Amino acid sequence: MAVTRRTLLAGLVSCPVCASTALAAGAHWSYEGHGGPQEWGSLESGFQACAMGSQQSPINLEGAVQAAGTGPTLAWKPDAFRIVNNGHAIQADVVGDAGTATMGGKTYILRQFHFHAPSEHTVNGERTAMEAHFVHEAPDGNLLVAGVFMKVGKANAGFAEVMKVAPTTEGAAVLKTPLDATAFLPAQRATYRYEGSLTTPPCSEVVDWNVFATPIEVSEADIAAFRAIFPMNARPLQAVNRRFLLRID
Repeated sequence: MAVTRRTLLAGLVSCPVCASTALAAGAHWSYEGHGGPQEWGSLESGFQACAMGSQQSPINLEGAVQAAGTGPTLAWKPDAFRIVNNGHAIQADVVGDAGTATMGGKTYILRQFHFHAPSEHTVNGERTAMEAHFVHEAPDGNLLVAGVFMKVGKANAGFAEVMKVAPTTEGAAVLKTPLDATAFLPAQRATYRYEGSLTTPPCSEVVDWNVFATPIEVSEADIAAFRAIFPMNARPLQAVNRRFLLRID
């Protein structure tokens, strides 16, 4: 029986493990050449949303509708994150309890955060040097991801701590002292909000995206250290289609 787009995406939504372990997905994939984004959907059956989905991420953040309300309430706690080079990104996995995000009366647990260079989302077609994604998971497997743009400027203490121990090849290291992830948040909390997907295989459409409009500054040296490991790990922009893009100030 042929797998329809509807049945495929329903299956991905019902699989929390598929969503929360995206970066550990089985088939080899990459950002360029063979196994690159243009081939993700055909690498294995679980990746088909990458090609068939209609609410894929990232997107260009342009033409947003002004909306009332507030962005996610972030109640993060310091944690001795496990810093992982998983072959696709530098990722900080929660070791203990790093807190939550709450939005619309729903609570999500912070599971990990990771980095992309250059930024995956754009604002009016413009990218920043990097972007951080803070991945939160609800009991039903749906995700809330907070995105933070990163540009060259003064050093950011949080990013500097991560890059001090980040493995240059696949492997892991644990921070010697707890890190407060709020160091990555901009002072201004205006956000772009839309419904989208993971930006890596399996590209599951289970993400409530909340991208902060104002970038943070990080040192040029720390960006260079990241790009020495991952020169480019950003998925190309995806079609907005009929989705609503909101701007919440």
